[in-house]
Amino acid sequence: MLEYAKVILPKVSFSRELFRKELNKCISWVETNQVQELRAWCYNKFQKMYPDVLAEAFANIAA
Repeated sequence: MLEYAKVILPKVSFSRELFRKELNKCISWVETNQVQELRAWCYNKFQKMYPDVLAEAFANIAA
């Protein structure tokens, strides 16, 4: 599911709300041990575009 997230999220990044919705789905789908990898990848790719969305989505995930 991590690879799926890496394909889907760039495709929906044109829309803040769609990106937020898909990011939350991806976080719930990936295995627990892959959440930090997803977080790192998302911050690398989308931090400049949606820092608030990322912070909100990963807020409840232990670092």
